[in-house]
Amino acid sequence: MSMHHWLLPLFILPLLVGSIAHASEDGLEIVATTTQAADLVQILAGDIDGISITALMGPGVDPHLYQPTESDIVAMNQADMVIYSGLHLEGQFDKVFAALSQQRVAVYPLSQPVKEAGFVFGGFELSETLTNVDDPHFWFDPLNWKLTTEDLAEALAALDPANAGAYRANAAAYMEQLQLLYDWANAGLRSVTEGQRYLVTSHDAFQYFGAAFGWQMQAIQGLSTEDEAGVGDIQETVDFVIANAIPVLFVESSIPPDTIEAVIEAVRAQGADARIGLRELFGDAMGERGSFGGTYIGMLAQNALTIMQSYQCMGAAVEIPPWPPSLLPQPPDDIWNVDCDA
Repeated sequence: MSMHHWLLPLFILPLLVGSIAHASEDGLEIVATTTQAADLVQILAGDIDGISITALMGPGVDPHLYQPTESDIVAMNQADMVIYSGLHLEGQFDKVFAALSQQRVAVYPLSQPVKEAGFVFGGFELSETLTNVDDPHFWFDPLNWKLTTEDLAEALAALDPANAGAYRANAAAYMEQLQLLYDWANAGLRSVTEGQRYLVTSHDAFQYFGAAFGWQMQAIQGLSTEDEAGVGDIQETVDFVIANAIPVLFVESSIPPDTIEAVIEAVRAQGADARIGLRELFGDAMGERGSFGGTYIGMLAQNALTIMQSYQCMGAAVEIPPWPPSLLPQPPDDIWNVDCDA
């Protein structure tokens, strides 16, 4: 069951840290760390004039391991606002964010309203030095992303009051889209028999996805990709796959496929049947800009389609709902239609 049955009120701005000026006459300079962050701020900014958005991480980039470059540091220091995911997802940025908060820069973690609402999973170990922390992959529940959308619009409105109405209107329209996305994915993913709903992936990025849509997770690596998977991790996953007769495992776009391939090989060596999913899943990063998976809606929808189609190809009973006509972007035909034997 999803953690959300309703949207709680907004939780705004312990976020805008330090002494912050409103947008200058020269416009608003915004830096976004992850692909998801850049996508959301572009949607909320819409066609408002004078907003410059710099995205630091590109498609397929692992934010756990990404180290800010000199040009990244310069861009963040010159920005009016830095928007990042939070909960230590950008593990190499923590000291940078702390330093920025002492300057005239608005530092906004997208996870803030979700954590304030009590919708994060806690008690995890990200590294030897980061223990008992929250799972940072909160965006994989579209209802979490609705909270984030609404709250970021208010943060932008506070920074740029002249365009407050536009930010809020763009947020309201996008939140309707996110609800459509959730309803579509929920109907399809829950059509799989409950006892078959296992999602086996390279690293533990999909707990929120599983909670939202009723699937159980198993990953070879933990929450962060900083820790390498060992032989024991691979064998544990092999045993789990065989014990639960899981027919398909998934590679993530931002992580090499080696460990999943090793599990598949070991499963087959023990006489069981398993294959890799029809496409990579988007984990910590979205797809190429301009592609379906290069948007938040497309990323999440393509993941859902890939899971449903992969299970269907392995003989599971799955009812994939028709795509809502008003939900944009529309999936391209090559994603919607698949060849199980390809």
